[in-house]
Amino acid sequence: MPRNKRPQDREEKTAEIVAVARRLFLEEGYEATAMSKLAAGAGIAANTIYWYFRDKDDVLLAVLDAVLADAWQAYVTTAPTQMADRLLWLVERLDDTSKLITTVHSRIAVSASIDAWHDGFHGMSEAVLRGELNALGVVESELDAVVKIWVFTVEGLLVHQFDQNERRAICESLVRQLPMTH
Repeated sequence: MPRNKRPQDREEKTAEIVAVARRLFLEEGYEATAMSKLAAGAGIAANTIYWYFRDKDDVLLAVLDAVLADAWQAYVTTAPTQMADRLLWLVERLDDTSKLITTVHSRIAVSASIDAWHDGFHGMSEAVLRGELNALGVVESELDAVVKIWVFTVEGLLVHQFDQNERRAICESLVRQLPMTH
């Protein structure tokens, strides 16, 4: 007699699919991960995954939101207080997701939903960074440019291979070059 599966609510199954997708996207890459593989990993039929997600970009967005939620929670609870250390800490926490960053940048031109998520992510992260730099005393007229430079630097540190010493030197240099009010 076949055993009955325990009923699982939609939110729980969606979270399970996202966890499988996160692992596969990071291990094998977005392009190499078929929707059927995501479904199999979550223990559902291939066509059933479309009850939960419109398409693979929709799954990617859910993975990105989960990664962002985890990173934000860690940032507000455990990030160091010194700005160079804080920046380096952020880069190290996001390092294992660099494949996702590359995927997002490659999907922007072909996916309106990924493009919109990317714009929203930049808006949110720039607002947080702007607030922190403003609190440090960065000259108001330079704040927007400094925020952009820091965001591009974080992306560069995540996409390109630098050792720990190089990363630290870059982060410390950014802090030393801040245009501060006196």
